Amino acid sequence: MARVARVTEIVAGSPDSFDGAIKTGFERACKTLRGITGVRVLEQRIKVADNKMVEYRVRMEIIFVLEG
Repeated sequence: MARVARVTEIVAGSPDSFDGAIKTGFERACKTLRGITGVRVLEQRIKVADNKMVEYRVRMEIIFVLEG
């Protein structure tokens, strides 16, 4: 049986770490998407305010198999 996958891109953030941002994004994606087969982190950024690192951000792709 052939399968078809889709990729969607999300941005997530954490005040603590890049790992925390990835976990936040993945957990949120799991609430909406079924059949997730992979995650690819595309970019990491840090938000800075008043000369302090205040938020770790990641842009990531969520790969999931389409149902049907």
